[in-house]
Amino acid sequence: MKHNEETVKLAVPVNRQDHILGASNAPLTLVEYGDYQCVYCGDAYPVIKEIRQILGDKLRFVFRNFPLVEAHPFAEHAAEAAESAAARKRFWEMHDILFEHQDALEDEQLAQYAMDLGLDATALISEVEQGRFSPRIQEDFNGGVESGVNGTPTFFINDIRYEGEDTLRSLLAALEEAETQKSPQHSPTTGHSRRR
Repeated sequence: MKHNEETVKLAVPVNRQDHILGASNAPLTLVEYGDYQCVYCGDAYPVIKEIRQILGDKLRFVFRNFPLVEAHPFAEHAAEAAESAAARKRFWEMHDILFEHQDALEDEQLAQYAMDLGLDATALISEVEQGRFSPRIQEDFNGGVESGVNGTPTFFINDIRYEGEDTLRSLLAALEEAETQKSPQHSPTTGHSRRR
């Protein structure tokens, strides 16, 4: 693997506001800027799940909202639904449902997912329609823009932008290489131009 001399760093460090799976002291941190309606994010979803199983306690995974609303009309409301579920400690369950049902993200379906999780669907949809969590989503989005994110999914490994393919083999190799590095200054990359 070659190394890119112009590494792009994560502008906003992982913090308490983030949605995090894994220990804070894990040697590897994978941050995803994602969009629930993006088919490439949908393709990456099972890959991330498998990577989490393989790496176990070595990996901390962080998901940040980056809804591309011009291309994906349901992405914003899906992100709102996930944040509403997060306020009730059910973020990851909603995150999974949304990615597993990417072709069904209209408000009526979001309400059904809320009911499936035992949440108050009326309250959730009311919050979604009011844009209660818009500032939170916009904060993620702005941080992504600061970090050079212009499409989804975009990944950062130990604060360095990953430029490889969104496949199990490529991501896992990059994470394993990052683990062997003494400093997060260097990150494995490939010359792959990302799908947008």
